[in-house]
Amino acid sequence: MKLKNTKVRWLIGVLLVVVLALVARHFLFKPAPPQYLSTPVARMDLEDTVLASGTIKPVKQVSVGAQVNGQLKSLKVALGDRVKKGQLLAEIDPVLQENDLRKAEAGLANVQAQKASKQALLAQYQLTLTRQQTMYGEDASAKADLESAQAQVTSTKADLAALDAQIKQSAVEVDTAKANLGYTRITAPMDGEIISVVTQEGQTVVSAQSAPTILIMANLDTMTIKAQVSEADVVRVKAGQPVYFTILGAADKKFSSTLRAVEPAPESISSESSTTTTTSTSSTTAVYYNGLFDVPNPGHVLKTDMTAQVSIVQGAVKQVLAIPVTALGQKAADGSYTVRVVGPDGHAQPRKITTGLNNNVNVQVLTGLALGDKVVVGDSTQIKPASDEDQHRGPPPGH
Repeated sequence: MKLKNTKVRWLIGVLLVVVLALVARHFLFKPAPPQYLSTPVARMDLEDTVLASGTIKPVKQVSVGAQVNGQLKSLKVALGDRVKKGQLLAEIDPVLQENDLRKAEAGLANVQAQKASKQALLAQYQLTLTRQQTMYGEDASAKADLESAQAQVTSTKADLAALDAQIKQSAVEVDTAKANLGYTRITAPMDGEIISVVTQEGQTVVSAQSAPTILIMANLDTMTIKAQVSEADVVRVKAGQPVYFTILGAADKKFSSTLRAVEPAPESISSESSTTTTTSTSSTTAVYYNGLFDVPNPGHVLKTDMTAQVSIVQGAVKQVLAIPVTALGQKAADGSYTVRVVGPDGHAQPRKITTGLNNNVNVQVLTGLALGDKVVVGDSTQIKPASDEDQHRGPPPGH
């Protein structure tokens, strides 16, 4: 009986120790707060931009061609030379054009000589007509002789009118021959720089259907950038918006300007056909519209056909309170958002905020948060640890 009472007391003692341990744990050791992935509210510059890839072109570029046939006798400029408007660039052998001019001048002289001969003949016919009129008035001549004299005068006047027309035609031929002779001297149509030499000295140029290109010159003092804006972004892009770009060779330097225009149709429209095949194919192809702007080019740092990484600014703010977009909760009907803010006790509490500029990475906070507040961007308790099976399974196919 004594042994049984001892066991009971021992069991009661063990139970009391367990109960006291549980009570002590509950009151003396508080549970650790949940672990959150958070970031403080900070001040920063925000910018909302539309990104595009562009091509740099001279604001003015001209292909200088030949309008007459012949051998390119000499080039007066070299690649990279700066030239002034009217400066001699090249000469085509003028022998053929000089011969054409001499032939046209001879033709004009011939017609003028014919006119002089007809004028002398007309004077003679007019004298004959006057004499016949006098004689006919005195019944000293037949009427047929008078009519013949009148016909000769009228016919000669008509011949002179025809010769006058031929003289005008011959004068035009002379002017054309002079112009063609002038075309053998190719001059600069504007101030600029020679950016390409297409035809070399000694080559023969033939301008039967189109003017062959001799040189390409451009004004590199101002460059035009054609930025390809996708159809998803073009509705946000308008003339007058600020724009800047960088080039691959100077990624740390920004070139700024203002958007001049947005072309109303894509470049692909010029190559599209009305066939069903083309229509069905183009519907699956990305469509881009050119946004155009100009930028000064001192020192000619920007070169033709360079690639520009363009940013078209939709909005910008300086040194405002901002948080990552990932911290935002659901958007309310009034446009506000709910975020979770970590308090001093380590627990997150919901807080309503209003926002401003959003660039899809960070968002401006207008009201509801203060500098330094910690907002929750992730909850570590919601991150599922990888199981042994997941670790041994490997990546999915295609990765």
